Amino acid sequence: MQDFIKINSEDNVAVALKPLASGSAVEVDGTAVILLEDIPQGHKFALTDIPAGSSVIKYGCAIGIAKENIGTGAWIHTHNLKTGLGDLLTYTYNKQEIEVTPTEERFFNGYRRPDGRVGVRNEIWIIPTVGCVNKIATAIERASLKHVKGSIDAVAAFPHPYGCSQMGDDQEFTRTILADLINHPNAGGVLVLGLGCENSSITELKRYIGEYDERRVKFLVAQESEDEISDSLELIDQLAEYAGTFHREPISCSELVIGMKCGGSDGLSGITANPTVGEFSDMLVSKGGTTILTEVPEMFGAETLLMNRCQNEETFEKTVDLINDFKNYFTSHNQTIYENPSPGNKKGGISTLEDKSLGCVQKSGRMPVVDVLKYGEPVRNKGLNLLSAPGNDLVASTALAASGAHIVLFTTGRGTPFACPVPTMKISTNSALSQKKNNWIDFNCGVLVEGTDMETLKNQFFDFVIEVASGKMVKSEEAGFHDMAIFKQGVTL
Repeated sequence: MQDFIKINSEDNVAVALKPLASGSAVEVDGTAVILLEDIPQGHKFALTDIPAGSSVIKYGCAIGIAKENIGTGAWIHTHNLKTGLGDLLTYTYNKQEIEVTPTEERFFNGYRRPDGRVGVRNEIWIIPTVGCVNKIATAIERASLKHVKGSIDAVAAFPHPYGCSQMGDDQEFTRTILADLINHPNAGGVLVLGLGCENSSITELKRYIGEYDERRVKFLVAQESEDEISDSLELIDQLAEYAGTFHREPISCSELVIGMKCGGSDGLSGITANPTVGEFSDMLVSKGGTTILTEVPEMFGAETLLMNRCQNEETFEKTVDLINDFKNYFTSHNQTIYENPSPGNKKGGISTLEDKSLGCVQKSGRMPVVDVLKYGEPVRNKGLNLLSAPGNDLVASTALAASGAHIVLFTTGRGTPFACPVPTMKISTNSALSQKKNNWIDFNCGVLVEGTDMETLKNQFFDFVIEVASGKMVKSEEAGFHDMAIFKQGVTL
């Protein structure tokens, strides 16, 4: 395993790939650097003297400003580095010309729906319109597990605390996300379970769902039923009979939609796992597929890299709005825009939001940005898309699923067991995490600094995603986890 990595030739820092002791010498670009302090794994050390007020450079970009004079070999972290970011900014479109070269077609075994869309799972979903019927929904799920056989992959309820006593955009978000999930092609059958007196009633929700197949979507209003569980189970029987008619068949990966998210990041996230996901994104787009990148607050400080990759001026302007609208959201609630990274991020070696963001956007690869989606908006264009959603893991991952992602790729340096409505693949940034939390982690990218080259790893990773799309369960699915969370930002009555 390497001792350290200098990511970009312009960098004035390197990152320790394993704990390095004070007084030890490392050779960087032919020059010996004596470490002045112990450097934890994933943390940075100075390759040259950095005067107070000067930029600290990582990934070839500024990740902040030195708060004091930093000597060669010194540990660089929150004690001597601060963000250089401001508030709202004015941006200029400096288009980066990117040629997309088509590559060989690949196939996965998925489910073709009557409307032409495809799913990577054939599940029965129970979706409450309001939190008041959550327990009924989970009781129905438990009583319906007998149907998990043949081509039916799972029965899952999606409890949530919303659907009533909401106003304005907050209520719109709930209705939109619920409708998106009802229409998601990973569900071969859906039971929409209402109470009867809620704001987001079944009658109201149908306006958001649009046209639907009555064989695939059933509705039940609990207040109108003498025995809502018994009646629901009869509807589940009908849904299972219908969903059971679907079987996997070869489908071009040009029809795959993959969401990309990171959480519990560490100092290796932008070096191992995120770049691997970026290589995957480039590969899938080159084969005609679609990827979606979200968690907007973790684009702050790296947003110009995405803006300059926008395919045209219109997409650039939408990206500017994406960034500034989220900053306005923070300030409208009297919150600091750059209150990030998290304690876990800092422990792992991430010092500023720029540091985190520049590592985060590695997941986007190098392809052009073809569109920017509003929260809850379905993906329309093949290629790399940006999606408006916060950094919160559950909210952002649910947003990716709601916009049409069949699978969410979730990179992590700290580990997490959660899931979202679609298969949520956990990708570790370091091998120690993969070994310690084998019950959480699906794929280990830590080997990238242990002798495995990127060309080998990205191909292995692409093959693994195809396996998952073809039915291989990820660890959270094996545990029976299906979670969802809706972005709440309004008044509760």
